[in-house]
Order: sequence, then structure tokens, then C-alpha cells
Amino acid sequence: MFKRIGLFVAAISVLVLAYLLTWPVPVSPVAWDAPQDLGLVDPFEANDRLAKVVLIDLGEHESPEDIAGRDGFIYASTLGGKVIRMRNDGSGQQVFADTGGRPLGIEFDHKGNLLVANARLGLQQVTADGAVTTLLAESSPGEPVYPNDVAVAMDGRIYFSESSSKFSGAKYADSYDASLLAIIEHGGHGRIFEFDPESGQTRVIMSGLNYANGVAISDDQQFLLVSETAGYRIWRHALQGPDRGQSTIVLDNLPGFPDNINNGLNGRFWIGLVAPRNELVDRLSDKPWARKVILRLPQAIRPAAKKSSHIIGIDGNGTVLMNLQDTAAVYPSITGVYETREALFLSSLFGNRIARLDKTSLAVK
Repeated sequence: MFKRIGLFVAAISVLVLAYLLTWPVPVSPVAWDAPQDLGLVDPFEANDRLAKVVLIDLGEHESPEDIAGRDGFIYASTLGGKVIRMRNDGSGQQVFADTGGRPLGIEFDHKGNLLVANARLGLQQVTADGAVTTLLAESSPGEPVYPNDVAVAMDGRIYFSESSSKFSGAKYADSYDASLLAIIEHGGHGRIFEFDPESGQTRVIMSGLNYANGVAISDDQQFLLVSETAGYRIWRHALQGPDRGQSTIVLDNLPGFPDNINNGLNGRFWIGLVAPRNELVDRLSDKPWARKVILRLPQAIRPAAKKSSHIIGIDGNGTVLMNLQDTAAVYPSITGVYETREALFLSSLFGNRIARLDKTSLAVK
């Protein structure tokens, strides 16, 4: 009898091992060398400067990915396809537009139209009365685009990120699941596009990025900042001048995954670090086969993102100007920041709230 039990256990063990090593998964991981995680050291020391946020309830509207503002109102993109509008104190909430799909990054152009990076439907425009049109669904005939964040130049040109042409929001019901697959694979499927609405022409200005995410244009229109989430870094792409077309890294080896980049006041750029780095993911960066095994594990025992609240403000050269955290992570998984003269408004990957932080405690103008 004991022999039979032993054989049964051995057979089960062989089956489990075969499953962990051979079961098909949607990723083809690429080996890379993750930089050593230095943790929360200068200029990212732990603090509680976000502890005083005031939470604004959004009711049925979940996952406010990005926030933009105009004429005393703020706007948030949500999981159900709606863009909602409210006053700066959170009152007067209403649905401004139903974009369908999954709106992620949003940004106003200089004519008052809201541009929407819709991960499932393409690049959209919403007029002041809430009418939605699709500006760009394909980068070329038969090649759909899956935008994540968007920025618009003074001349009307639109820049947007496509986090992954392989793991898109259109192919996966949850854009969060798509992002995890892209991060595990590290296959360099992310791109940055330039789109000219006047001519209808689209071109790729950056490629080979590992989960291209936030984009923002400098006030002087000289350059574009881009966050590469799975590379833990921020790029600067020259739009004008002698270095036009060249891309350089201005901030590297971040202690977390950078998400949206938003223009702040006085030339600042705000970046949400949506989650801290994961030790196991870094340790397995040069072991593609092991990263496949992770996806074969039950969801409950896979590595999970730690709860964290962290945003940074930088200048165009990558110098960290502001480092705001909350060790209690009352408002976690921060994707981005919208700044007014009075406050910072924070968006998040999860939940049905946005957060407001009064700037009087920050000593910034």
C-alpha cells in the first residue's frame, strides 16, 4: 500500500513539474539585466508628505487612471469607459462623455478639446459638449493602435504611447493583466507615436520600449518626456533643436514602476510610481524560463505588487524636485498627478476615489 501511495505521489509530482515547465503561456520572456534596486535612498527617502490627502468618492466610477483640468473643473478617465467631470472640491460630479473601451491618459488641447488615449479603440477627441470622435484607430492600414497616454503640442501635433503592440488593452479585458504580461516578457514592444491631425500622417518616433507609458511635452515645446515602466526609467526625446529626433535617458533606476507623466506648474513634471519594484521580478530578469513558470503558478501565490503611495516631481533634465510618499499608503497605486495652484489631484489604478492634497504643506508655487 505504501508503495502504491509513493508511486501516486511521484506521478503527481512529475505531472506538476511537467506543467510548470511546459504548459503554454502567452509570453516569450527576454533576458535582461535589471539594475540593482537601491531602495528609498536619496532623493527618494521615505516620508509621509502624502498622508494628508483628502479622498473624493466617485460612486460607481472605478479606476480613475488619469486626471486633466480646464476652466475650474477636473476630469477623470474611468474603467467603465466614462470620463467624469467635477469641480475642484469634488462636487457637481457628472458624466462628461462615454468613450467606450478603456480610456487611460487624457489631455486638453489648446482649442478646449479633450484628447483620450483609449486602450481599446484608439486615439479619441471629445468636444466641449461631450461629443466623441475617433481621430486614429490604425497607425497604418490593418495595424490598430492601443494608446496609453497622450500629449499635445502647441502646433496641434499629438504624441501618444502604445505600451505594447503585443499585449494590448484590446486583446485583454483588463489592461492591468496586459501590463503584467508585458512586464514579465520584457520584449520591447512599446512605441511612441507622433500624429498630425491636419495631414493624417502618423510616424513612430521611439520604439523598443518595455511598456511605454506616460508622455508629456515641455512648456517650450523642445522635448518630450516618456516613462518606460518596465525599465524603471524616464526618457527625453528632442522635438526641436540640433538634437531633434534623439532620445536620452534622464532618470534611471527608479525605486518603482513609473506610470503617467503630467505637466505641472513652473516647468515641473509629475510622475506616479504605481508600485514599488519587486525583488523576485528583478532577480529573474536574466532567467526567461523562470518568468514563464511564474505565469503557470496559481494566481494566489504569484508575486504581487506591494501597497504603496509615491509620486515625484522632476525637471526636464531628470532632477528630482519633489518626493512625496505615504508609508501607510492610504491612497495606493498612484498613476498620475494633476496640479493646480492650490492642490495636487492624484489618480489611481484601483478603487473609486481620487485624492486631493492641499499644496500649502509643500512650499511650492
